[in-house]
Amino acid sequence: MRSPTAALLRLAAVTAGLLGLLLPLPGLGAPAHAAPTGFRVENGRLLEASGNDFVMRGVNHAHTWYPDRISSLAHIKAKGANTVRVVLSSGDRWTRNDTTDVADVVAQCKQNRLICVLEVHDTTGYGEQSGAVTLSRAADYWISVRSALAGQEDYVIVNIGNEPYGNTNHTAWTADTKAAIRKLRDAGFDHTIMVDAPNWGQDWAFTMRDNAASVFAADPDRNTVFSIHMYGVFDTAAEVGDYLNRFVAAELPIVVGEFGHDHSDGNPDEDAILAVTQQLGLGYLGWSWSGNGGGVEYLDMVTNFDPDRLTSWGQRIFDGPNGIAATAREAAVYSSGGGDTTAPTAPGAPAASAVTSSSVTLSWAAATDATGVTGYDVVRVSGGEETVVTSTTGTSATVTGLAPATSYTFAVYARDAAGNRSQRSGTVAVTTSSGGSQAACAVGYKVTGQWPGGFQGEIVLRNTGTSAINGWTLRWTFPDSQRVTSLWGGTATRDGAEVTVTSAPHTAAVPAAGSVTLGFTASRGSANPSPTAFTLDGAACAVS
Repeated sequence: MRSPTAALLRLAAVTAGLLGLLLPLPGLGAPAHAAPTGFRVENGRLLEASGNDFVMRGVNHAHTWYPDRISSLAHIKAKGANTVRVVLSSGDRWTRNDTTDVADVVAQCKQNRLICVLEVHDTTGYGEQSGAVTLSRAADYWISVRSALAGQEDYVIVNIGNEPYGNTNHTAWTADTKAAIRKLRDAGFDHTIMVDAPNWGQDWAFTMRDNAASVFAADPDRNTVFSIHMYGVFDTAAEVGDYLNRFVAAELPIVVGEFGHDHSDGNPDEDAILAVTQQLGLGYLGWSWSGNGGGVEYLDMVTNFDPDRLTSWGQRIFDGPNGIAATAREAAVYSSGGGDTTAPTAPGAPAASAVTSSSVTLSWAAATDATGVTGYDVVRVSGGEETVVTSTTGTSATVTGLAPATSYTFAVYARDAAGNRSQRSGTVAVTTSSGGSQAACAVGYKVTGQWPGGFQGEIVLRNTGTSAINGWTLRWTFPDSQRVTSLWGGTATRDGAEVTVTSAPHTAAVPAAGSVTLGFTASRGSANPSPTAFTLDGAACAVS
């Protein structure tokens, strides 16, 4: 579903005859290759860590547009749901949900004994919707908030991006989805991953249906669930049944991640969606609790977020035949013995000692927890983002690999055995020493052009020494969450707000008194301050 104010696209209807002409998917019955720490997929079914079959019964909640309505999660649970799909933003189209907010959403889900499906909405209609971003960009967002998700694999499913293609170039969905899954796995995500279909989520061209087997096989953990959004394209029982049965026959996991009782592109058959998913034991998540606009207010399940004012759609999905109240079963992680959903207290703000040009030792007062604190995560805080730099079971840690004469901000989180994470501690600011190490270099940085949300920049690296530089690594930290999107003259990697560039073959050699020039494009917020410190091979450069 698009934002409450976006224009709605009318999709072409798909006939049952066309469905019958297409070949079924090949089977994939192999169990997951990894040993997941939480949810996992086996033989086309979504299982909890305990091995219990889990069937989602829940709704979508537009958190990113209504952050003050977090109490809606308690109301959704009270109606009988076992799952909530929560709308988040990477900051590209709407206000970014930062690490602290994501952690709070997860905590609220756990307190209300709900499974959390978290999705990035900024990908909606990519290639057709102005401002929509790629799945790769969405994966970068998940990596930036990973500290809020690590250890939550029993409770959280990561839905990479909402409706990641419109109807333009939708065949690119397959390769882009595989790449985004690999990016998350390479970054250490052990969660079950959910992927939405293209064609505004409705897959009328069957790109997801016919390529789901290869996408599933491309996940090294074999722990991916597919999500179809059923609106006007699915206006007959035959279409609903054909689509879902093909996935079941192929032992590929499928859920209806969004659907409604009506829509501008046609009248979906909600009775068939509810009946077929119940018959096949498949999950569904209706759109949406409240707050719809742009002409689709009829999709609100309650009026003005009031749980006592169910609309006709709300009455149907919660209390009607095959609805949530009659069919939902609470996740075993909560219902078996209740589960520990109480987070530890926040640890004390860290104190810094033994500060050198490349390291600092941090120590803090211990957190407390009824069942015991099992560890601490030290995070670097920069421009609203957090990056875990080290983890420990004690109350002190040494952070290494820092740049000389550079300012850093650190904080600490505590965790318990159930994976509950505390609130963030207070922060400490640290500036590393210069260490007497000043590289024979100077850096010139300038913005050569900018536009809303992005800019182009240039970096001139000068060799101010008397001998040639042969191969180099340049580092800097953006002060306001800018992100390099492309770079020429070297190879860029990013760790939070810190950018590392290694030389390209044609820029590796910098003669004495010579220079090389790098160019890049990047995203930005409303401000675009310049970085103030650069290091070359770990030593500080002069900034000119």
